[in-house]
Amino acid sequence: MDELFRHYAATRDPEAREQLVCAHTGLAASLAARFGSRQDGQDDLHQAALLGLLHAIDRFDPNRGVQFTTFAWATINGELKRHLRDRTWALRVPRRVQELYLTTAEALDALTGSLGRAPTVAEVAERTGSSEEEVIEALEARSAYRPVSLDAPLGDDDAGGGGMQLGGEDPRYGKVDQQSVLAELVGRLPSREREIIHLRFNEELTQAEIARRVGVSQMHVSRLLSGSLQKLRGWAGAGESAA
Repeated sequence: MDELFRHYAATRDPEAREQLVCAHTGLAASLAARFGSRQDGQDDLHQAALLGLLHAIDRFDPNRGVQFTTFAWATINGELKRHLRDRTWALRVPRRVQELYLTTAEALDALTGSLGRAPTVAEVAERTGSSEEEVIEALEARSAYRPVSLDAPLGDDDAGGGGMQLGGEDPRYGKVDQQSVLAELVGRLPSREREIIHLRFNEELTQAEIARRVGVSQMHVSRLLSGSLQKLRGWAGAGESAA
């Protein structure tokens, strides 16, 4: 295999490239499967992983003394994260929160597997090197995520997973991802709730910043935001049923 990599690096032979892709398709599939349980379209994930594999093969330098699997793992994983980060958010969410959400979701999966239960916010914060407030903010961001996302129950223990979720689950909500429809639904909210939605998802303020802006406690902002998103899910579901 090392000789084939050297041959491709020197010649860019398409047949050699195809052989290398075939030899490492299993690696791409296994990495895509790590995100598959989170309900993203498996075909899309597989395509993103294969794209990452192609990038890895094209960029790999066999003379640097690095194992290809190590290099490819990082490249494919990065492509999958970009796919999830850039293509699966129904509402505008700050890039910082998107990145933190992906890191938090990975930590939740890892800790759930190692602990045999849903981890606490403190345990996730320690695992990710984030504050507990940042972890809560990242978990709350899942309300802005479409069903083709990382937003899935944490393992087989529904009761344990539910403890880490903010608000109820309604997979029908994610079907309403057209901005014109979403704007109409947001327009039904009371003025203060509309303002908080605007400040959170358009101006990209944190809950603490919103609390200072509107003159209420951060906990009250959290409750209003969660309640608003629950209303939007309910209205969206009612619209789907009527259709």
